[in-house]
Amino acid sequence: MTPQQYAPLIVILVILPLILLRNRAPRTLRPQWMWVTPAVIVPLMGLALWGTSMEPGADHTPFDAVSWMILLVGFGLGCAAGWWRGKMTTIEKHADGTLKAQASPLGIILIIGLFLGRSALRSVLEPHAAAWGLNALAIADAFLVFVVGMIVVQRIEMFIRARRVLAGGTDSHVEAAA
Repeated sequence: MTPQQYAPLIVILVILPLILLRNRAPRTLRPQWMWVTPAVIVPLMGLALWGTSMEPGADHTPFDAVSWMILLVGFGLGCAAGWWRGKMTTIEKHADGTLKAQASPLGIILIIGLFLGRSALRSVLEPHAAAWGLNALAIADAFLVFVVGMIVVQRIEMFIRARRVLAGGTDSHVEAAA
């Protein structure tokens, strides 16, 4: 493995314990502000997609149907993962009317698996993409649209459930687990 491949692994090993410790306790959930993260992430990812096409030496050929399909599959899988992650988050209403949310450790495992899978796929796909008739840039961009789909749909799922809990309903995730 090259040093470029070690860097993400080292970052994951350093940050993983910090994230797991931070997610042990429920955090205050403010549904009125859940739109902010997608509103920031979507334009940033759009700039990242545009920026990768402007890199010196990048393949500036327009995407063909297969490339668009790769992006669509990445977005669809991201939406499914976001729905699952949002569904795995427990939302509770406390006596003072505040909402508390606790993320499932499985969501963190999903993100780590995504990073590891991306590193593994990169080392396999980059040298062979042209031979297989795939656009390497579309494959790299599929990971970005995966993240966009995951973040947006997770926030939508949590917002819907948070509104239901605030209105006096129960968290369907908690009922299913009981």
